[in-house]
Amino acid sequence: MGNSSKNIRRILIADDVDVLSELMATVLESDGFETRRAHDGEDCLEKVPAFKPDLILLDLMMPKIHGLDVLKQLKSNKKTRHIGVIICSTKTFKTEIEQAYEFGAYEFLSKPFQEQDLLRLVHRYFSSSSNTSKEAKEQIQKAIEGEVYRPQLEVGNGWFRFWGTRASIPITGPRYVRHGGNTTCMEMSYNGERIIFDAGSGIRDLGLSLLSEGPQTLHIFITHTHWDHIQGFPFFVPAFIPGYHIHLYASPNLDKDIESIFKGQLDRAYFPVQIDDMQAQLSFHHFGADPIQIGDMTVSWEYTVHPSSTVGFKIEFGDKSLGFVPDNEFLKGYLGPPHDITMDHELAAINTKLINFLTDADVLIHEAQYPNEEYINKIGWGHSSLSNACALIKLVHPKQWIITHHDPMHDDDFLRDKLNLTHQLLRDIGTPVPVEHSYDGMIQYF
Repeated sequence: MGNSSKNIRRILIADDVDVLSELMATVLESDGFETRRAHDGEDCLEKVPAFKPDLILLDLMMPKIHGLDVLKQLKSNKKTRHIGVIICSTKTFKTEIEQAYEFGAYEFLSKPFQEQDLLRLVHRYFSSSSNTSKEAKEQIQKAIEGEVYRPQLEVGNGWFRFWGTRASIPITGPRYVRHGGNTTCMEMSYNGERIIFDAGSGIRDLGLSLLSEGPQTLHIFITHTHWDHIQGFPFFVPAFIPGYHIHLYASPNLDKDIESIFKGQLDRAYFPVQIDDMQAQLSFHHFGADPIQIGDMTVSWEYTVHPSSTVGFKIEFGDKSLGFVPDNEFLKGYLGPPHDITMDHELAAINTKLINFLTDADVLIHEAQYPNEEYINKIGWGHSSLSNACALIKLVHPKQWIITHHDPMHDDDFLRDKLNLTHQLLRDIGTPVPVEHSYDGMIQYF
């Protein structure tokens, strides 16, 4: 055991693997730190008051109390929330890492690690901590004691999150890091109910994030059954777990019903497992004339201009509404300026039903896939030009516009310039609606 002098930093190692915790203790004590070891989550919380550690090295998968629950308890207690926590775990899934940071972890160290990596991270923590000025420490202490205004994020009014924002095909590479490369998938939650829109490749990560909640009823609404909107479903892990009940909704297809389409993509000629291997209960539904009620959310639909039987959705909840229209060729074939488009224009008139459907939405998620120079060669492909999408925004005047369904050929720099041009076009037509691009992982609270 290291020297117990007041000048020596104390580190509590919480890990149920004795060989590893002993090795970590040896390395740290050789570097001048005092250590204690805890063998499970409960033992960790019990040792904190007496040992008063300056830092805790915390494993996730521990007996009795999971590491994330230990972290939550530490950070929710004003007597212990000042203690630094470094997560040391083999569970390097995106979900666990994000949760660790959300709950207040200082850093995440992936096992296995080199001794120098452990020491470097520990010294970095104490270096940043010791460099805090006296005034800053006093401010921190005031915050701990509740003397500083500390606004809290309100999450009870509903939220949505993008898990995939690309069109056509998933992409990867350094040029696409900012916006991401998964195909279409969005999650929405309100008053304890969850709705999933489309099952592109983004639904894989969504499925993994749901596992910690256990089996439940899920509702997946499909805008249409082109590959980029359903290709992730075979990798949706909850579909393979007994106890889940998954409802899938889509518009009637002229050629096949939705159940046949989902079974078809899991045909043995294309995939190693079949739909019969999915142990969740699957229920398939076609839209009728009436809206569908999911808890306190009302989901209605309207056809859009896109090949196949394609729809857009409107979700009404509380006093708000959200429109989700990832595929729609508004003003098909129009190459003129958006300034000339009014409700009296013949091309707008034939879109009256969709315009009325989307009018005054609090949030409108709608594509603008092609810059005008590309649209010239892609008329009839089922996607809007940028200026035609701006014309739609002028007519339906939502409170916010989020552009999604980014072309796989458009990298981050291209989309940055495209967004700036969008701002310019909206100003030019007198429609200064707040607009931004969706990206994988984007979350917004109402």
